Amino acid sequence: MSFLFGSRSSKTFKPKKNIPEGSHQYELLKHAEATLGSGNLRQAVMLPEGEDLNEWIAVNTVDFFNQINMLYGTITEFCTEASCLVMSAGPRYEYHWADGTNIKKPIKCSAPKYIDYLMTWVQDQLDDETLFPSKIGVPFPKNFMSVAKTILKRLFRVYAHIYHQHFDSVMQLQEEAHLNTSFKHFIFFVQEFNLIDRRELAPLQELIEKLGSKDR
Repeated sequence: MSFLFGSRSSKTFKPKKNIPEGSHQYELLKHAEATLGSGNLRQAVMLPEGEDLNEWIAVNTVDFFNQINMLYGTITEFCTEASCLVMSAGPRYEYHWADGTNIKKPIKCSAPKYIDYLMTWVQDQLDDETLFPSKIGVPFPKNFMSVAKTILKRLFRVYAHIYHQHFDSVMQLQEEAHLNTSFKHFIFFVQEFNLIDRRELAPLQELIEKLGSKDR
């Protein structure tokens, strides 16, 4: 289901993915929010003592999806078929879409189309109870980590596109502090658990180094 081309009254690009209140994952999310408030992001991303790594990664992946959803939602009017004919992150990086099931051979498409495919695909993964179980005691599947890595690798591309092609618009909207904090949190998280290959991070390498050095 695609929500991109309808009229959007709310600012999120896709419907927000909610974690059920009262669940253990909800408690973990609250813990993550509380530690984020301390301002020490390196500490905030660490696995809380006694917690399951898969569950921690699941909760944070949902949270990053919601954050990117909101950030991209603020700039969709600037990211159009006309302005962004291809999905790129600067002149050296271009992404073609394939999900391995519906679209097996990578296709070249505009950035809004690519991001729509990408966010719809992520949403489908997050909604799949066999991949992202929300009930206590239901185990995560054996392939959970590789699915989570693919989701995060693809979500990174939305950050990369926003930074390279739409940072002026982000500044105009005075959203840059929000974007930077969200991206820094994302990067520290994927670095902590080694979730994205360094080569995939190349389009924002300078920014990543800058964010890391500020924190030392």
